[in-house]
Amino acid sequence: MPEITAVFWVVKGLSTAMGEASSDYLVHAIAPVAAVLLGFVGLVAGLLAQFGRARYVAWTYWFAVVMVGTFGTMAADVLHVGLGVPYTASSILYAVVLTAVFTSWLATERTLSIHSIDTPRREMFYWAAVVATFAMGTAVGDFTAYTLHLGYFSSAFLFGALMVVPAAGYRWFRWNGVLSFWFAYVLTRPLGASLADGFGKPRDLGGMGLGDGAVALAIGVVILAIVAYLAITGADVQRPAPALEAGES
Repeated sequence: MPEITAVFWVVKGLSTAMGEASSDYLVHAIAPVAAVLLGFVGLVAGLLAQFGRARYVAWTYWFAVVMVGTFGTMAADVLHVGLGVPYTASSILYAVVLTAVFTSWLATERTLSIHSIDTPRREMFYWAAVVATFAMGTAVGDFTAYTLHLGYFSSAFLFGALMVVPAAGYRWFRWNGVLSFWFAYVLTRPLGASLADGFGKPRDLGGMGLGDGAVALAIGVVILAIVAYLAITGADVQRPAPALEAGES
């Protein structure tokens, strides 16, 4: 896993936005079933590449995150668009799934810290949690935008404001580091998805009309540039840390 720095949160936010825009573009550019299958193939490829590494490699890690983001969006959209499940119900469903993943992970490994992911089983728990956060975040973002009628940018502002809570809690009120991390991590998904929709969706739907494909491409270029920087410099490679982790586990 990478070190948690400001760059991590930037790329994580961009990857969520790209996943949203890429998914929406693909399901309209090609047959929806083919798009979902393509997204699943990309997900499997990304995870296989990631699990094939014995250490953190920027390219494979962030490729897996982008693929999870794309397929996670599709999974959430299939429930609503394909099966007619309301956003309220899908948000609750994925929240239950995420809770189950965290509960199983904690019961099995006794920690949810990403600094302790040093076995294949722990990494499987981690990626299961990531998939669940992307799916839940997509549903929650759509819930606020459509069900609550907040629109895209108001939803983005709401989730951006909520992200201040774990940041402030960790910085000034000595919140548990692992709790603060996952609190913020979950919120990056609806934040990024709301911004992607706000820029990409047509004006008559409350967006700026730039197009999902254009938004996905632009974000992809930025992600490539940042990940190339990380791969070259190793700026986000975890270093041995003092005994702070014990208090987080």
